[in-house]
Amino acid sequence: MTALAAEPQATRREWIGLAIIALPCMLYSMDLTVLNLAVPQLSEDLAPSASQLLWIVDIYGFMIAGSLITMGTLGDRIGRRRLLLIGAVAFGLASVLAAFSTSAEMLIAARAMLGVAGATLAPSTLSLIRNMFLDPSQRTVAISVWITSFSVGGALGPLVGGILLQYFWWGSVFLIAVPVMALLLVLGPVLLPEYRDPEAGRLDLASAALSLVSVLAVIFGLKQTAENGFGWLPALSILAGVAIGLVFVRRQRRLADPLIDLELFRSAAFSTALGVNISVFFVFFGSFLFMAQYLQLVIGLPPLQAGLWSLPSTIGFIAVTMSTPTILRRVRPAYVMGASLAAAAVGFGVMTQIAGDYGLAVLVTASIIFSMGLAPVITLATDMIVGAAPPERAGSAAALSETGSEFGGALGIAVLGSVGTAIYRSRMAADLPNGIQPDLVETARDTLGGAVGVAESLAAELAGPLLEAARDAFTQGLQMTAAISVAVALAAAVAAVMALRHIEVDADHGE
Repeated sequence: MTALAAEPQATRREWIGLAIIALPCMLYSMDLTVLNLAVPQLSEDLAPSASQLLWIVDIYGFMIAGSLITMGTLGDRIGRRRLLLIGAVAFGLASVLAAFSTSAEMLIAARAMLGVAGATLAPSTLSLIRNMFLDPSQRTVAISVWITSFSVGGALGPLVGGILLQYFWWGSVFLIAVPVMALLLVLGPVLLPEYRDPEAGRLDLASAALSLVSVLAVIFGLKQTAENGFGWLPALSILAGVAIGLVFVRRQRRLADPLIDLELFRSAAFSTALGVNISVFFVFFGSFLFMAQYLQLVIGLPPLQAGLWSLPSTIGFIAVTMSTPTILRRVRPAYVMGASLAAAAVGFGVMTQIAGDYGLAVLVTASIIFSMGLAPVITLATDMIVGAAPPERAGSAAALSETGSEFGGALGIAVLGSVGTAIYRSRMAADLPNGIQPDLVETARDTLGGAVGVAESLAAELAGPLLEAARDAFTQGLQMTAAISVAVALAAAVAAVMALRHIEVDADHGE
């Protein structure tokens, strides 16, 4: 503990700089959610095909996931602040391009540029925190603020977007980024210090290309599995991505200046925290996929009310995230993670009981419990990942942390989505009422949204039984995915306690 006392304390400048860092993080998550509200208006204006519309929505997340590793390592080489400011300029310009797009192709290109620019934000800001806050306890507080900024952005996105769309055209949702990025460009050079690896070698472009293609192929395959079920196309995409990833890893072992320092994985704290982080986002994203559909298609709430009912879990998540540093003063990190994951398992257990007239109350209660349970885990896992890396490799570690989050979320949506869909289709094959036209039967059996659409075209004596069967089938799928989430959360809890119990309270996780 004597080494801890020697760590320099952050000054007022660092804490004000943290507030500046939080701004692009809010925008990062807002851009993931705000477009969904604008889809009806832009569809009417640009008339994209069904395939083009999917790419408009998905390309941003794809390019972020594929570019994170390269951007994190690039920050180590050219400077984290410099990369952040370059990304801010690119994000602002791409936002203007997206706002004034005149065709679907132009908007897809602009969203792709936004994704590449967005990939500079998370690893740059997180690695800056690693270097600005050397004291472990202060760094945990700073990371709590950093994570909270993403949650706030996710919560504000639908609300701000809804207000803008009520008074302006669809492109206005992209222009939110311009003043924020302008403020970052003005204050960033003054308040944020520059950090880079003084011994960093050149960027290996072949490794950058391999990492981009590998991540994009796997994410694309998982996304296709979630949307269309498991087939030869997503299987080939995932296998190709894994194969290219293996080539990437072998290349890193031979390079004098690798894109990723594989020595990081020798740290038990780093490897375990990364695995736990992937598990957390697996259950988090998978669960919210079903929650949104349950609120709107089973209970029948309009989108705004459905969004408002998701706010209690967001508020609980933020409150517990900000209280995590206080908890760590008394309890070892491993036991905080284990207890928090166990609490999240209780929340998912509550969700397995969702049914009947009390579905909304059960869903909201469950989401509050598991969100509050997962909040400290995300904070601690992120802290351990960046703390396990030496300061000069913070960008690479931050990129791996964010890439793990993207993979976990995509995997959760694909796996849990496939399980839920399989149960839905199985139950509908058995319970679909007779008398529905053959050309509508397949649509009703495919998804809950399809069944709701079919019901609108049927007479009341057929629509009622169809909706009841479809909603019951979907609910059974939700219950099963919640049970799987219980098992994943408990397994992650055991792994965290067993592998990390040696880490002391307020200990530097890198030691």
